[in-house]
Amino acid sequence: MSLTLYDVTVPVFIRAFGNLTEILKKGEAFADEKGIAHKELLETRLVDDMYPLISQIQRASDTAKFVPVRVGQIENIPMADEEVTFADLHARIEKTVAFLNSVNSATMVNREDAEVIVKTRSGETKFTGKSYVLGFALPNFYFHVTTAYAILRHKGVPIGKMDYIGRSQ
Repeated sequence: MSLTLYDVTVPVFIRAFGNLTEILKKGEAFADEKGIAHKELLETRLVDDMYPLISQIQRASDTAKFVPVRVGQIENIPMADEEVTFADLHARIEKTVAFLNSVNSATMVNREDAEVIVKTRSGETKFTGKSYVLGFALPNFYFHVTTAYAILRHKGVPIGKMDYIGRSQ
């Protein structure tokens, strides 16, 4: 049995969101323990020109949702970027995971050569389903999840590699 674009994305995203949820819980508990305002932690950036923690979660969510939308051609569920609390971020992750769990894997079968167009303010980029997943979506997703981890770690939250990777399959 060969791997499909669904196999290398949707279950991977769901697992990573489970780990990210636990990391965020540790971040919130750390802030409470140390008397750090949640807003301070949630608005932290690694560098001035990078997104803050909240936006890292939003971009990871969008990236994960867009894979089945763009590759499987299913309808997106828009999510406004209105999160301001840890509870909001947990709700966003839960909604994203619920969406991913609703994806029928058949929608992404034989879509490796399908055209995927990503539109941004600077123009369009054309991919195949395979090149989009492997060369854009997965790296972009992990960039934002890793940056969220790094922000919390940078602020002193006691998390490590196994929190990021997770302990079970």
